[in-house]
Parts: sequence; structure tokens; C-alpha cells
Amino acid sequence: MKKTPQSTDRLELLQTWVRIVEAGSLSAAAQQLGTTQPTVSRRLQLLERQLGLRLLQRSTHAMKVTEDGQRCYEHAKALLERWHAIEADLHGVQDAPRGLLRVLAPTVFGQQQLMPPLVEYLQRYPEVSVEWRLQDRLPDFVSEGIDCAVRIGPVQDPGVVAIRLAELPRIVVAAPGLWGDGPLPQTPQALARLPWLALSTFYRDEVTLHHSERGEVQRFAIQPRLSTDHLHALCNAALAGLGVGIASTWAVAEALDQGRLVQLAPAWTAPPLPISLVHPPGQFQPARLRAFIALMREHLPQIPGVQAPSRPLDRPGSGAGG
Repeated sequence: MKKTPQSTDRLELLQTWVRIVEAGSLSAAAQQLGTTQPTVSRRLQLLERQLGLRLLQRSTHAMKVTEDGQRCYEHAKALLERWHAIEADLHGVQDAPRGLLRVLAPTVFGQQQLMPPLVEYLQRYPEVSVEWRLQDRLPDFVSEGIDCAVRIGPVQDPGVVAIRLAELPRIVVAAPGLWGDGPLPQTPQALARLPWLALSTFYRDEVTLHHSERGEVQRFAIQPRLSTDHLHALCNAALAGLGVGIASTWAVAEALDQGRLVQLAPAWTAPPLPISLVHPPGQFQPARLRAFIALMREHLPQIPGVQAPSRPLDRPGSGAGG
């Protein structure tokens, strides 16, 4: 029997509203739900009538979720998560990962170092599909529909949960002979006199180095010949002999082995960068997300050029540091 608007399931209305907010448009929500835009529009109107609230402001060119609409989304999301948990528990499938997992990962690291654990995850859980987005930022989890993100560097947003998985050691590198005919620079003072490159996402006009044995910290100012926000660009500039740079060991391992780059002041290293898995807070986590977190925790410290975290933290906004 075909449902009339009056008999439409309330969970279906809430599910439609959650999909509208996360998809960003009625047409995108309809596509994701496997229905038509007029159907989605009717469900939205019915939900608004039942609640007596305006959830969405629409114009010719854009739509905006109202304050009531945002509150409705948050309640609906929590209720649907709880309902799915009840269904999973009663059907005995809570621990069977399945469905689509949307992950945002760093551009370079996600193309290279994270591919082996991702492949293993997909091989281990054949009923899961992954949307693997490569961007160097934290997402808006709600509007983009992202389940989790792998983040390199500090996580300072108190509204998310950050699980520290591992750390990236960082060293000072340059092309052979950049320092001239003398011996290899061994101290921060000698490094400060050389031309520098900056990776603006982590350091711009000042360098901080730690002595690996004494624990001593030295800081000095730099005036970079080149600043970039992309690791590959910095490495290529260093290979071209433009200056000294700080890079994660995994990114320069091959060039070091081939002698195209040299580690300067080997006793001095930059603070390691934390690698965190970040996800929005919520009591219910689907099995596919829990399985992904567990596998990343297990495998990430084993990746070449990655080390186990010195301060494992699992709490909202953790991951900051380094």
C-alpha cells in the first residue's frame, strides 16, 4: 500500500532531513536516497508541518539550514544512530562491518603511506566500501558527510574526538654541498647561516630543533627563500639546491639513500608531528568505523618512517602538540 504524506514514517522523514543537511541540497539528497527531488521536497514539507518549524531557508541560488533546522538535525542524527544500534544489536550484526566509509586523508601521505593499511582494511572487510578523499585539511564532518579524517599535525578543535595513532619523525635536509666546501653543519648556529625553505603548514619564520641525547631545545629565525604549503614542493626545492628544509623522514628516505639529499646536524631533529584519527563525537560508532580505527591503530606505527606515539591521547580535541 502506497504511503500517503500523513502516514509517512517519522524515521523516514528524519532520515531524509539528515541526508538533506549532509548532502547540501535536495537533489543530492534524493540521489543518495535513491528517490526523486519532489519526493524529498514533500518529505521536508511534511516534517516542517509536523514540527511547526521552518527547517530550511531556500532561495533561487542557495539553501540555508535555520537554527531550528540545525537543532532538528542534531536530534535526528542522534536518534537515528541509536535506532541503527538497536537494529544492529537485535539482528546480531553490530560487529559486522559493512556499508560506505568516507575518509579524508592528507594528500601525499594518503597516496603513499596509508595505502597498504587501506588495502588490508578493504580485503579484511569485503562488505565495506571506502570513499578516500585526499585533502590537507579537517573537514566539516556534518555538511560533507565524512566519517573520519586522518590528520597530520595539531588538532585543536574541542568539538571533535582525536585519537593519536602515531608520530612522524622530522629531520633537517639539504642537497649535498649546499653549505659550501667545509664540513657538514652540526649545530643550529651553523644551520641558521644557510638559506632556508619553509613548509608553511608547520613552520614559517622560526625553526625549533631538539638535541636527541641532551634534550636541549634551540630556536632560531629564518627568512625563507621559498615558502610552500605542500611537502612535495619543499622536497623538490631542496633537491634543486634552493635551501635547507625540514621534512618527515618517510618523505626523504629514498633521496637520502641515493645521496641526492643529506641530513644536516644529525643530532638535532624537529619535534615529531602527531598523526591523529579524527571523528565527530557520538555514542554510536558503526562497525565499519570502529574496525577502521582499530586497524589504523595497529598498523600505522609499523609503516616505514612512522613511529609509535610518545603521548597516546584519546579525548576531544586531542592530537595537539609537536
